[in-house]
Parts: sequence; structure tokens; C-alpha cells
Amino acid sequence: MIGKLKGTVDEIGEDHVVVDVHGVCYVAFCSARTLSNMPGPGEAVVLLIETYVREDLIRLFGFGTALEREWFRLLQSVQGIGAKVALSVLGTLTPSDLANAIALRDIAMVSRAPGVGKRVAERIVTELKNKAPAFAGGAMGTIGLKQELGEGVAPAPVTDAVSALTNLGYSRDQAANAIAAAMKDAGEGADSTKLIRLGLKELSR
Repeated sequence: MIGKLKGTVDEIGEDHVVVDVHGVCYVAFCSARTLSNMPGPGEAVVLLIETYVREDLIRLFGFGTALEREWFRLLQSVQGIGAKVALSVLGTLTPSDLANAIALRDIAMVSRAPGVGKRVAERIVTELKNKAPAFAGGAMGTIGLKQELGEGVAPAPVTDAVSALTNLGYSRDQAANAIAAAMKDAGEGADSTKLIRLGLKELSR
């Protein structure tokens, strides 16, 4: 089992990179985002690896971060999602964007990935909605709030504050991020006026 490759970039293909590790070259399939951040040929690179072993092949998938690898695994727990589609999603959305989209039930955002239609996006959002906080990359409070908003169970002052910010022209995602940060300062029980004021302060930074 290969868990990490540390070597130099030998070649970058359309969907893969070849890593030279002391003269042995490994082909690792990567998302478009990972490939776009890849150093040039001859430069040092470190890739976290997910190894798939089948009867007829051994295939390596490479990731720049542990969080991206975890999302790769998680996406494939969804019915009908394989490695190719999982890489497509991760090539289109960052792990934090994906967590946000799932928390907010933003099917349109998820379906932006090539090969992911509305039906597949709905499955991703539905089947992973309870798992997003654990894979949010440290934004637990923000993702938790977004899930509450998406499920319509957030407290009235919070939903009113988010609605007020979106009415001012901010995206729902920006508004939710700002109010989540505001809640840390305001504490539980803060009214919508205070949350809006603190939220605007966050957005002006």
C-alpha cells in the first residue's frame, strides 16, 4: 500500500502526474485543481496517495492535502459516485466550497462539476449532509450554522440576519460566514440587529 510519494515531477498529463522517486516513476491520477498547483518538471513534489488494487490493475490517486484525500474517499461513499466523478468534483470545488455547498444544500453549485448532473448532485448533498462538519477543514461552527440554515432550523434572529445581509447584495455563503463569525462575538441569544451589525463589520474587513 502506497500512502505518499516524495520525489520530483517527471511529467504532467491531462489527468495525471508522473512522479520520479529515486528512478522509479509512479503515475498518480489527480484532480484538475491538484494538477494546476503542481510544480514544473524536475521540481520536488509530495503527494498523498490513495491506492486502489484490483485484479487487473493497481491505480494511484494523488492529493495535495489530507483533507482533499478524505473528501475523495467520502464522495465515493455516495451511491453511483466513482473515482472519476469524485476527482471531477474536487477539481471544480475546493474542500471548503464543497462542505459549504452540502451544508447549504446548494445543488447547483455541486452540479457545476463536469459529469455531475442534478440527480447526482442531489445524492451528494442528501447523503453527505450529516458528514460535512467532520470534513469541513476546521470551519466546524460555520458549517454547522449553514446546515441549520439549509434545514430551516436555525434560530429566527440568525435567519433574519442572514436574510438581511443577502438583501444588501451579499451572497448567501458570504452572509452565513459573516453571521457565523458574528455569533462568536455576540454569544447565544443575540438579537438580529446586533448580529447584522457585527456581520457587516466582518464583511468590511
